[in-house]
Amino acid sequence: MDRFLTAIDRIGGVNLLPLAVAFVAFFLIGVPSSWVTLTVAGLAMGMMIFLMASGLSLVFGLMDVLNFGHSAFVSFGAFVAASVLGWLAGWLGSESVALNAAAIFLAFLAAIAFGLAAGWFFEAVIIKPVYHDHLRQILITMGALIVAEQMILAIWGGTPITVPRANFLEGSVLIGDVAIEKYRVFAFLLGLVVYLALKFTLNRTRIGLLIRAGVENREMVEALGFRIDRLFIAVFMVGSALAALGGAMWAGYETLITPALGAEMMIVVFIVVIIGGLGSIEGTLLGAIMVGLVANYVGFLAPKLALASNMILMMVILLWRPNGLRPAVK
Repeated sequence: MDRFLTAIDRIGGVNLLPLAVAFVAFFLIGVPSSWVTLTVAGLAMGMMIFLMASGLSLVFGLMDVLNFGHSAFVSFGAFVAASVLGWLAGWLGSESVALNAAAIFLAFLAAIAFGLAAGWFFEAVIIKPVYHDHLRQILITMGALIVAEQMILAIWGGTPITVPRANFLEGSVLIGDVAIEKYRVFAFLLGLVVYLALKFTLNRTRIGLLIRAGVENREMVEALGFRIDRLFIAVFMVGSALAALGGAMWAGYETLITPALGAEMMIVVFIVVIIGGLGSIEGTLLGAIMVGLVANYVGFLAPKLALASNMILMMVILLWRPNGLRPAVK
C-alpha cells in the first residue's frame, strides 16, 4: 500500500483527484456526451469559484484574517458589471465581436477597479483595528456583509437583475453529440489566464517571494526590514479585485442576480479555501475544480444530494487531510 501511495505521489498525488472523480463519473453517467457537457460545466464553475476564493486564501493564509465579508466584493462586482453591461447593451447585441469584447472588458475593468478601491477601504477601516482577534474579525466582517447587502438593496433595489451576455458568447458549440456553452469555455479560459498570472507573480517575482515568505514566517520578513503591512494592503486589494471579477463572471454565468448573491457564495468560497489549504493558490484551484465537478456530477446523478455535495466533499477531504489538499500554512 505504501508503495502504491508513493507511486501516486510521484505522478501527481492529490492533483490527480479531479481526474479520478471525472473517471468515476464517466462510468456512473454512462452517456459520453452528457459527461463531457457536465465536465466542461464543472471546470467553468470551478474556475469562477477560484477567482472568488483565491484572494481569500491568500488573505487568510498571509494575514490570518477571517474575512466573512469577502463575498460582499463578489456581490458588488456582479452588480457593477451588470450595470455597465446594461448601459452597453447595444454593443453586446452588435454583430461586431470587437464591440462585444469592448463591452465585456469595460464591465470587468469597472468591477476590478471597484474591488481595488473597496478592498483598500475595507482593510484600512474595518480589518486593521481587529488584527489578531478572530472573534471580532468574524463579528465585524459579518456585519460588513450585512451592510453591503443593504447598500446593494438601496442602490439597485430588491428585484432580480437580468445580466445580458455578449452576442458572440451566446449559444453552444456542437462537437458531434456534445453541446458546450460558449460562455463556459470563456469562463474556463479566463480563469486559467488569471491562475497562470498569479502563479507567475508568486513564483517568479520579488513581490511573490515576499508574499510566500510572509505566509511561512511573517516575523522573519519584518526582521529583514520589509514593510509587511504595505504588502498586506496590496494583497487585500488584489484579493478583493479578484472576488469582484469572479462576481462579474458569475453574473454572466447565471444571467439573473439578486442582492443575496454574496451570502450564497460565502459558504462555497470558504469550503474551497478549506479544501485546498490555507495560503495556497494551487490548492485553491484544486479545491475549486473539485467543488465544480462534484456539484455538476452529483446534481445530474442524485439531484436531492446536490445542495449537500459541497459539505460532503469537504468532510471527506478533511477526514483524509485535515490541513487541506495543498496547504501553504497549517
